[in-house]
Amino acid sequence: MARGANSIKHATSISAVLLASVFTFCPPARAQAGRLAAKPAGSPAKPRLVVLLVADQMRADYIEKFRAQWTGGLKRLVAEGAWFRDAAYPYAATETCVGHATISTGSFPSVHGMIANEWWDREAQKHVTCTADSRVKNIGYAGASVNGGDSAAKLLVPAFADELKFQSGAGTRVVTFSLKARAAIPLGGRQGDAVTWFDPEVGAWTTSSAYPVAAFVDEYAKAHPVASDFGKTWAPLLPSSAYLYSETATGAIPPAGWGTAFPHPLRGKPDSTGPDSRFYDQWQTSPYADTYLAQLAETAVDKLSLGNRAGTDFLGVSFSSVDYVGHAFGPRSWEIQDVLARLDRDLGKLFAHLDQKVGKGNYIVAFTADHGVAPIPEDLLKTSMDAGWLNLEVVKEQIEKALARFNYVKPVIAQMGVGVGDVYFTPGTYDKLKADPVALRAVLDAVQNVPGVAHVYRAEELEDRPATKSPIRTAEADSFFKPRSGDLMIVPKPFWPWDSSTPGAPRGYGTTHGTPYFYDQRVPVILMGYGIQPGEYYSAITPADIAPTLASVCGITLAPRDGRLLSEALKKPTGPHVPTRLAR
Repeated sequence: MARGANSIKHATSISAVLLASVFTFCPPARAQAGRLAAKPAGSPAKPRLVVLLVADQMRADYIEKFRAQWTGGLKRLVAEGAWFRDAAYPYAATETCVGHATISTGSFPSVHGMIANEWWDREAQKHVTCTADSRVKNIGYAGASVNGGDSAAKLLVPAFADELKFQSGAGTRVVTFSLKARAAIPLGGRQGDAVTWFDPEVGAWTTSSAYPVAAFVDEYAKAHPVASDFGKTWAPLLPSSAYLYSETATGAIPPAGWGTAFPHPLRGKPDSTGPDSRFYDQWQTSPYADTYLAQLAETAVDKLSLGNRAGTDFLGVSFSSVDYVGHAFGPRSWEIQDVLARLDRDLGKLFAHLDQKVGKGNYIVAFTADHGVAPIPEDLLKTSMDAGWLNLEVVKEQIEKALARFNYVKPVIAQMGVGVGDVYFTPGTYDKLKADPVALRAVLDAVQNVPGVAHVYRAEELEDRPATKSPIRTAEADSFFKPRSGDLMIVPKPFWPWDSSTPGAPRGYGTTHGTPYFYDQRVPVILMGYGIQPGEYYSAITPADIAPTLASVCGITLAPRDGRLLSEALKKPTGPHVPTRLAR
């Protein structure tokens, strides 16, 4: 445990050094204003606004399947943007916090340290979430009382937004929104001006003492309470003939109070006369939440004059409802098709607002997703595919059973990772196992024999991202960060997603993600607007390429990165470069 503690302290010191020293000096805002003035009217030297949009849990193939029904923002992205059709995460930990940190920093989890939504803290001997920070306190908007504390303290390298603000001077504003703290915070980094998420326990928009309290968010939350959506019903937007799949998705597990087919009422518990915790869960799993986020983004543009000042501003929005809908109803459902059709309309309105307030061509948009999703196994079983659920409790039981004959003190497992298959042994147990090859072999064999397990790796096989010809092992290594990752990493078979429920008990979701398979890794990446050459691009890329590309367009430098510059999608300069004399 001492060695783990030292590793965490060492990682923290690395983070501090990076934050203090890797930023590149850039002239102050007044000098940049001089550069802007030297350019011809209507041709800003840099984009006036960077807009980073994430559709949580959006598979790339949704574009091919559903684009014919889109008429708004998603259609515009495909038609006017640079669409990368072979974009995928190369790592195994395809989860929300991991994906947003990768998009934001341009690095992989082995570098940025966000290895999962949550992990076992060996030093504290407790479960922690990726944004939990005991040194700060969450603050509810509109007078709401909220619990906990969240920040970007565990993010080990600066976010693009941090670099943009630090290197561009005082003129830059950073604003991010999501239903989830683990999405809004990685996008906003440490220096966000308005980093906001939703607390479904009390139905409150929230920030923390790590960030300024944004007056416009407070005003908007008071004027437009989420509670005003109570009593609405989510019904299909499109004609029934437009939906590709069965009206009732096989294996779907909807939120409490909903059936497995439309319509879906937002009325909370059966005896509720007003909003309750069940209503807020239903609301998050509906298109009304995405609409609220898009309107909040428009309000931020207006209230903060984003894109209309000397610096380049940053607006990041992660639309979480696609994820909640996908978990409940799966990728072959009317609900996932419908929530995307409605997101298309919301984005169309947002882009029209940006055209009016910032100017078409003056802002750049990057659109992507944090991960995909697996088909519902029960749906696949109808086709005679090998599919099922890999239960983490069964894995734990088999490990404990395998070590029973070796007289190891019980329990031997401190924690099973939820969603990424990490096994954390109790302090000292794994060191003892490494010195006991017979017992270690018994553990590895026991895990390998659990239904649904494809591979099991020891931590030392993944350290330092070893060169390997195995794409699965490489994916696991890209996800591995020693101070936070498990002692063993388990890889499920294809179409065998994680099941964290007690054996025999009902699951709370229809499907999930978090594996190194393409249905979890492949996501959309589309760039549109300032400096972008529209078209379809077929080179293999990753969402880690977004931040380096935005950095290049904005004239800033990132910290260590795994992504590359997507130069093929950038417009080339049309004339000779004439240096501008800096203001003094």
